[in-house]
Amino acid sequence: MRMRRFNLENTKNIQGLKAAMFLLFMMLFHGTQVMAQVKAAVDSTSILIGQEIRYKMQVETDSTNLVVFPEGQTFQPLEVIDTYNTDTLRNGRKSILTKEYALTQFDSGSYTIPRQKILIADQVFFTDSINVEVRNVVVDTTKQKMYEIKPLVDVEAPFVINWKKWLLWIGIALLLGGIIIFFVFRQKKKKENKEKDLPPYERAMLALKRIDESHLLEQDSHKEYYSQLSDTARKYIDEEIYDHAMESTTDELIAKLDQEIKSGSLNLDKATINELKHVLQTADLVKFAKSRPDILNAKNDRKIIESVIVKTKDAIPEPTEEELLADEEFRKNLAERRRTKKVIIGSIAAIALVIITLVVFIIIKGYDVVKDSILGHPTKELAEREWISSAYGSPPVTISTPEVLIRNVYQMTEEQKQILKGSESFVYGKISDNFYIAVTTMSSIAQKDVDLSKAVESNVGYLESQGGKNITVKDEEYETLGGAKGIKVFGNFQIKNAVTQEEQKNEYVILNFVERGGFQQITVVYDVEDRYAKDVAERIINSVELRNEEE
Repeated sequence: MRMRRFNLENTKNIQGLKAAMFLLFMMLFHGTQVMAQVKAAVDSTSILIGQEIRYKMQVETDSTNLVVFPEGQTFQPLEVIDTYNTDTLRNGRKSILTKEYALTQFDSGSYTIPRQKILIADQVFFTDSINVEVRNVVVDTTKQKMYEIKPLVDVEAPFVINWKKWLLWIGIALLLGGIIIFFVFRQKKKKENKEKDLPPYERAMLALKRIDESHLLEQDSHKEYYSQLSDTARKYIDEEIYDHAMESTTDELIAKLDQEIKSGSLNLDKATINELKHVLQTADLVKFAKSRPDILNAKNDRKIIESVIVKTKDAIPEPTEEELLADEEFRKNLAERRRTKKVIIGSIAAIALVIITLVVFIIIKGYDVVKDSILGHPTKELAEREWISSAYGSPPVTISTPEVLIRNVYQMTEEQKQILKGSESFVYGKISDNFYIAVTTMSSIAQKDVDLSKAVESNVGYLESQGGKNITVKDEEYETLGGAKGIKVFGNFQIKNAVTQEEQKNEYVILNFVERGGFQQITVVYDVEDRYAKDVAERIINSVELRNEEE
């Protein structure tokens, strides 16, 4: 009895241990698997020839997982006529992503939409295949009226959809308007400067001519008429005789002219001075006392001002040689100041034009895009150039990169030399740069297998040998779109940048494969702060393939 009890207890212990091991295995297994639900459906399984089928894929997974939907004509024998943007709905830590495709077929018959491959966090999931029926369109030509084909009609998109286009046109219109206003203003300033370069007498005559052409008297604008008449006489006297004529009262101005006559500086008769005084006093009465002389007297006053200006010009003594030289020097300085002013105004206008253009493009494209487009960004240039798809090493690794990888010498460890031979390495950049790519392939020595589980230790050792510090390591199973299976090692580390000599935090992804009797390793390292690097890295990783399509 004791023996039986002992055996029974041992049996229970063994069963409990098995259950615990099975539970631990399930926990480890599920810890490495991506939890996701994939569904696919169509809005109709029976259509007429040329009609549209809406094919919808729905993925429910963790919000941190990257989801890559099929692209291109993967639905054959049905044709993809349109692909719609992915719709994302977040529910806590979960995301529900919905992707729709418009499919059609122009031949009748029964067709099967093949199962579609969806990449979720580097693991492949498949949808179910779906059967659809494409039916012929029955047309009775004896009853159906025939019409000519209508011409194509362009339909404008709504303003809300094309707001960027409208904003661009508004910006261009404002820019052109600013340029036109600038040139009109500049032309006006040129005309004014040209008039300023005329001698005082010619400017006075030109001003009197404009008064005649203005028809102010006919418009009953006596105040404006006499204001211009008075200003014309005062400006001429201000420039030629008395430099305070504009701000002086009529009595002060007349007193100054009498003083100049008595001193012999002005050979002008007293009658002319009295005529000038009469017109200026009349102008004061019109401006301040609202007097309204008749038109004949007003026109006569205009003739008096012209006569006074002519007589004053003749009464002014000829300038001495010293005065002419001083005047010439003054004109040169004035011309130089005007040229400087033109340069400053032109520079300000050019800067304003550039700023307006930049603001318009920043609003449309965004600040970072405009800044990187003008100043340049090395990773952005990599992303935008034409990529190259090539096979490297033996066994070959096919990969798409923005630059051709350069052959490099790869130093194997002693452990690797025991099982591997014929190493080949191809790289772009350095591991301490902003972006680094490396593809390494090695052939296996006969009858010796490569232990892929040791790839993690090997990868970490490689990063440390290159100067990496504070390395975080994660690993998981990985499968390419072509079905090649391997181990993905990823994480981040710190390293001193080769250019700036400052500590830089890098992300890394290393894919390790054992295919075709050899070992293949793909390494991508990039700066965490580089906003373009992650997209470039994902595009490179997703392009990796180790098997030909024929296989």
